[in-house]
Amino acid sequence: MTDTAFSLVKPELDSAHGIALWIADENLLNQTSRVNPTVTVISNRFDLCQQLQEAGWNSQFSDFDFSPYENHSVDKIIYRISKEKPVVHHVINQAIRILKPGGTLCISGLKNEGIKTYLDKAKKLFSGQMEQSKSDKNTWMGVLTSPGVPDTELLEDQDYTRLREVAADENFSYISKPGVYGWNKIDKGSAFLVAELPRFIERLPGPPQTALDLGCGYGYLSLNCAPTGCRITATDNNAGALQACKENFKQQGIDAEVIAADCAEEIVARFPLIVCNPPFHQGFGIEGDMTDRFLEAARKHLQTDGVACFVVNLHIPLERKAQKRFSIVETIADNGSFKLILLAQPK
Repeated sequence: MTDTAFSLVKPELDSAHGIALWIADENLLNQTSRVNPTVTVISNRFDLCQQLQEAGWNSQFSDFDFSPYENHSVDKIIYRISKEKPVVHHVINQAIRILKPGGTLCISGLKNEGIKTYLDKAKKLFSGQMEQSKSDKNTWMGVLTSPGVPDTELLEDQDYTRLREVAADENFSYISKPGVYGWNKIDKGSAFLVAELPRFIERLPGPPQTALDLGCGYGYLSLNCAPTGCRITATDNNAGALQACKENFKQQGIDAEVIAADCAEEIVARFPLIVCNPPFHQGFGIEGDMTDRFLEAARKHLQTDGVACFVVNLHIPLERKAQKRFSIVETIADNGSFKLILLAQPK
């Protein structure tokens, strides 16, 4: 499906020259544009980075890290806005810092995503120097020209780049940052899974030596698997999540591996224990393809005598799809909001 906001900003991407940056996130998966060799892509999504690199783009995987760019060093930035306000504010703030005087920030989005509010804020920051256009009543773009210094205070981005302690329980304190889904709390579904984890582990022939956290986020499930004595491999698609997860392991003195991967595609090993709180209920929409991919990743990486532990919202029909890939599919528990599903004997 074509993203109308990206279509509006796409000509700016095609015509970019000099030192130009394209800021890309999950909104741009499977969107196409001819390769512009003068443009560097910065993306916080590992799968999108891979997709763009394979297409011939110069693509950098980071949590929208602009630190390599000196003040007033960039000619143009192209950005189809993200879903989270701190991310958008961070990009706009960094744009006013790194753009040359007279350089341009091209920003687009949909009305229900708050694009008009973002454009109003950015216009003030850029001293009112903005040309605005729209393709329809819901899709807007602004081309802002940098005055060299911000005309107002920078936008509130919740100190986007800083890792900080965000939550604690009787087991651990947890470090996270904006840009990671559910970054400032303990996910209730994950807490439910941790509380019932012994019921999954008792189905194993012995204590697990290794475990895979599939879609690790800031590492809550990984940290709580560590007391079982197994070595953890944590994987995620999001750069900020990987950064936070690594810091949590470091702070707790846990020897673990953190791998950037799209549904564990970069991982070869099989594991006796897999834990997963997939993003089906986390603001990304319920996509059949995504369900299949997480289940296929679990099937591919689960040992024949291992167990995979999934937590999902009650309305997610995970069991039906799981039966195609596992001989054992059991709902272990539900608490009225979430259900815990055990998968075993991969087909």
